[in-house]
Amino acid sequence: MKRVLRWYDYININAFVFGISFASGSITPLLLPYLVALFVPEAEKNTYLATVRVIGLAVAMLIQPVAGMLSDRSTSRWGRRRPYIVGGTLFNMFFLLLIALSPNFVGSPLDSLFLPFLGVTFAYMVLLAGIVLLQVSSNFGQAAVQGLIPDLVPEDRRGRASGVKAVMELLPSLPMILIGGLLTGGQVGLVVAIIMAVFIITMLMTVLGVREEPLREKPEGSLREPILRIVLLTIIFVVATRVGLWLVNNSATFLAGRGATVATQVAVVGLAGLAAMAGSIFVGVYLGAQVGIGRDARQQRSFVWWVINRLLFLAAVGSIQGFALYYLRDVLLLPDAERWTGILLAVVAVFLVASALGGGYLADRIGRRRLVMVSALVAAAGTLFLLVARDMSLVLVGGSILGAGAGAFMATNWALGTDLVPPQEAGRYLGISNLAGAGAGIVGAGIGGPMADFFNRLEPGLGYLVIFAIYGGLFLMSVLALTRVKVPALAPGGRPA
Repeated sequence: MKRVLRWYDYININAFVFGISFASGSITPLLLPYLVALFVPEAEKNTYLATVRVIGLAVAMLIQPVAGMLSDRSTSRWGRRRPYIVGGTLFNMFFLLLIALSPNFVGSPLDSLFLPFLGVTFAYMVLLAGIVLLQVSSNFGQAAVQGLIPDLVPEDRRGRASGVKAVMELLPSLPMILIGGLLTGGQVGLVVAIIMAVFIITMLMTVLGVREEPLREKPEGSLREPILRIVLLTIIFVVATRVGLWLVNNSATFLAGRGATVATQVAVVGLAGLAAMAGSIFVGVYLGAQVGIGRDARQQRSFVWWVINRLLFLAAVGSIQGFALYYLRDVLLLPDAERWTGILLAVVAVFLVASALGGGYLADRIGRRRLVMVSALVAAAGTLFLLVARDMSLVLVGGSILGAGAGAFMATNWALGTDLVPPQEAGRYLGISNLAGAGAGIVGAGIGGPMADFFNRLEPGLGYLVIFAIYGGLFLMSVLALTRVKVPALAPGGRPA
């Protein structure tokens, strides 16, 4: 018989989620772009930033589900999840230290080691290695902690446990004001030390605060087929992104060779970029569905279009966040862009939480699909403010609107997806969306980064306005994708009839 859970048990179960979210929120929009700008030519920083993010996301896409399957089968006497959480955290310390040391190689004799044959500095390669290895170790811990709720929490209490988890995922955005301020002062080591401390503290809270029953017998069956599916899905998204980027680059080269005006290049290459991102997501999801659910994908067209809708939205939101620091630095010309990026992230988080809390109520009033559509339109409106802003007041307004749209989307979109899948195979179907979520980041950053550099060479700061406009277009296209979704009638219990 399972022990009765107290309020603090829900906090302990999800404490490590806070640590993971804090690290991600500190590194992706703040620390990573700050360091990349130190190591690479100014005119190519967005491309190099995109490279780190694409490789890191591809690794995460591979590692997390595999780590989850391995922890499912663990027969350790310490439990299935805790050994992976502890091991992942300890390795995190080494890889975070590697990231912290990367600036020390700037100007050193080693810094030119890779320049002749890779064209990048040694400092950049150290940073890349640190980020990739951190993705490996942290995703082992993240995959394990995600299994604690179904392992330890009775079904009738998983709602409140998931609610605590959502809070732990969102709260770390508030301290980003502190992280941004420290980076403005160049205190990379202190930022990394704080991330390390948060990792250790939250890991100990979870590991010491939960009680796991060891798995007595390892589940039967081979992992070969599911791992192969994961590898194929990752390859699909990476290849689709590279093909899309190739088409964009060729259109840009063609127009430049014909002496086209800046306005013409913005219009044509911008539309090509939008088509490349949307097309890569469509191809990635369509082929991914064939790999993940096979022939049944043809009968589940509404589910496929829902995944496309989800990834279009996530690609836009994640990419805007990833390039926010450079946008504030190069468009608004803020000398303390890091500090203001932290403030912006905190403001977005406040409105995201508020809208997420009210999203469930609104969804019951106007319908889930309709609210998801409205949330995308709201997010697109927020992007518009970023395009016309010339000071932080309008940027903060745009961020607030974006946060409100994203919060409503997050609160409702997943619930809509659960209505579209066969209940007995929900894990297999929704797992595709989880995997493909990293693919959205690969597409948004992998194509958006080089495009930003291309347009910035035409006119300083122009690249961010173009790619932000494209991301706004992705929000609108997510609405179009949702029109292809047919929501089933619900039975009295709230499940699809």
